[in-house]
Amino acid sequence: MIIKKYVVKNMNEAMTRIRYELGKDAIIISQRKIRQSGFKKYFSPKLIEVTAALENTTEPMKTQKAQSTFASSDVLKESVESIKAIMNKDVVKPKEEKNILEDEVKEMKSILNEILNNTKGEDNEDLLLNYVNSLDLNPVYLEEFRRVWNEAEDKEEAMKSYLSEVVQISNEDINGRVVLVGPTGVGKTTTIAKLAGKLALMDKKKVGLITIDTYRIGAVEQLKTYAEIMNIPFRVVITIKEMEEAINSMTDLDVVLIDTTGRSSKNNMQISELRAFVQKANPDHTLMVMSSTTKNKDVKMILKGYEQIEYEKLIITKLDETSSYGIIHTILKESNKPVAFLTTGQNVPNDIRIPSKDEIIKLIMGEDSI
Repeated sequence: MIIKKYVVKNMNEAMTRIRYELGKDAIIISQRKIRQSGFKKYFSPKLIEVTAALENTTEPMKTQKAQSTFASSDVLKESVESIKAIMNKDVVKPKEEKNILEDEVKEMKSILNEILNNTKGEDNEDLLLNYVNSLDLNPVYLEEFRRVWNEAEDKEEAMKSYLSEVVQISNEDINGRVVLVGPTGVGKTTTIAKLAGKLALMDKKKVGLITIDTYRIGAVEQLKTYAEIMNIPFRVVITIKEMEEAINSMTDLDVVLIDTTGRSSKNNMQISELRAFVQKANPDHTLMVMSSTTKNKDVKMILKGYEQIEYEKLIITKLDETSSYGIIHTILKESNKPVAFLTTGQNVPNDIRIPSKDEIIKLIMGEDSI
């Protein structure tokens, strides 16, 4: 018995190659889907490994050498060209065998036309959907991805170019009054401690801390401990009047960082209350803190709810707690704001940094990780 393996893009191609190399009496004994390794797998078709067998009572027809089982994205093209070459050859065969060959050539032409007419579009769409799902990109933007995908020969470079327009970075120096806002659980308090450490210990600026987050157990004590370690002023604010007093007590400092209470974006009353505190602080910078573990479908609702706070920059946190970063694309698309900082762990003040555009693009595309 003769047994051969074929790596093909679809079963039509498998049948064509098996019939030409093993004859019409060959049978398929197994098949399984495989994919190339590395980043290129997102831009290469899914492949099928087909195992065929033939009882060796007759010599199989061979029109070309068996190709290597190593798959490539050009395997369909090579197969098509081989078929064309075979059909254009003058084959000298006995009359009976020639008739069989002519019948199979006719059948093969039909298969070839079906491959050319149908396979390309379907495979391209499958590749796109696989790419979007693999990188955890938001399917809401599928039409945008499809346009970029279909118009480009080099899909990887096309996606990088597209993301380069989406990703904005803020390199502006942090001075004056800085307010951090965002929903519960995104890491505002830890982030403001990291930021205070960076500014005070690394940038050698005079920094003060104010918190209005008196609702969460332990939040005040946590910031107070950090302030004592860094030897910087710290005030707790409960009322709007106290906010004014706290701000006035820190006028000699380079930077005053203000931590706020996490509020549900669906509760307009809580957001309005938060807005009153922010307005009284009269900040030079208002930063929206978003976690990279947020669900894609929740991003729009959260950012929409915080619009009245009028934030102008983003801090994206908890990159160390996820393995895919498609959510960053969603946050940037929905907010249309630049990224000021990324946080990548719990260490104060080390795990906070200003990212580069290239770094964020690589994270989104799965070329890099934290």
